[in-house]
Amino acid sequence: MLLPRHIIGSKYGNRVTIKQIARYLTGPGSTATKPRSRLAFAFDIDGVLLRGKNPLPAAKEALSILDGNNKLGLKIPFILLTNGGGVSEEERCRTLSSQLGVQIHTDQFIQSHTVLKSSVHNYADVPILVLGGKGDTLRRVAEGYGFRKVYTTLDILAWNPSIWPFHDLTQEERASIRPTDFSKIQFGAIFVFHDPRNWALDIQIMCDVIQGIIGGSYETNHARKPVDLVFCNPDLIWQSDFEAPRMGQGAFRVAFQAVFQARSTYPYIQFGKPTEATYNFAEMMLKHRLQSVSKPLLFVQSDATSASWYMVGDNPESDIAGANAAGWKSILVHTGVYDPRRGTPSHQPTHQAEDVAEAMLLSLLLISERVMKLIHVPEDGIDTKPVRREAFCRASEWWQCTNDLDQAFRIGLDNL
Repeated sequence: MLLPRHIIGSKYGNRVTIKQIARYLTGPGSTATKPRSRLAFAFDIDGVLLRGKNPLPAAKEALSILDGNNKLGLKIPFILLTNGGGVSEEERCRTLSSQLGVQIHTDQFIQSHTVLKSSVHNYADVPILVLGGKGDTLRRVAEGYGFRKVYTTLDILAWNPSIWPFHDLTQEERASIRPTDFSKIQFGAIFVFHDPRNWALDIQIMCDVIQGIIGGSYETNHARKPVDLVFCNPDLIWQSDFEAPRMGQGAFRVAFQAVFQARSTYPYIQFGKPTEATYNFAEMMLKHRLQSVSKPLLFVQSDATSASWYMVGDNPESDIAGANAAGWKSILVHTGVYDPRRGTPSHQPTHQAEDVAEAMLLSLLLISERVMKLIHVPEDGIDTKPVRREAFCRASEWWQCTNDLDQAFRIGLDNL
């Protein structure tokens, strides 16, 4: 379902129209007591809110409305759910807040490796190899999560440059290394936090660590405990500021598997959208955000279930597939990976929209339809049937109206 930004015609005849409700929802805010929403959004970032480092035109408008810049002064909870990463959550939130013009807090931001916070207890004192990012940035991120023995492929190359003789460490890279004798280090896990910068070096060292060539006796490899292998982002492609999508961490995983499987196979764990683990983690954060507002809206479900949760994304393979599997609603935008000119999406969203602002407006319109179905006010605005009066008064509490039905109808519309 793809709706234009404007709505033509009245669905309800002479009654209050969806267009009127949408206009009020997106109009200037008031200072009245702010009601609470149980509608919640999860937004992808690249191709939805940003292209490269630049915000897409509709992004600031959409997030500003959700952040309370609307007639109701209503803050609709949202989180940002991205397969990107490479820096700490705190640093990325500061950057996003500046780019998008809306304050983004760490409790409403999930990047590809954020979910690893829930795995720290299994590896806190175990040597781990962290891949991706620049220099030792991700070592610091991992240590911030609670991992205490974190190493990089640059550390290993500095220990023995003959491991990969086709790369000479730069002065900046040497400044980031942690000198270690890796003949005495047995790794418990390899975590691909973010997209590796040097695929050849990283694939070579991954194979050596898994096979026990580094960090163990190769001859007694059969007695060693297998090294856990964890990838944080399955995306084959992603949308940067280049005109065509670029290869992502998923492509690196395929390259590693092709090299390793030429000799044998190796199991791995996958996080990131569309995996169940990442969407479960996102649900926990959405529930936390829902608890931070004070007064419920009565036109949506009273419990914090996923029935009123929307995933807004540009990639059918990650955003839409994951949302569908999690039981969320999904909106596919046309500003990133998915191009409608190339055919139907591989995973069908609940709706499609041209950009994130239209996606936000569309979801509010659909919720507004539920209000109108609940109220079902006749053309003269007066209904004396007790059941219908009761239903209208429940809805009018959201509008903070009086108990008088006719007055509630008029005041409710004026103050929506």
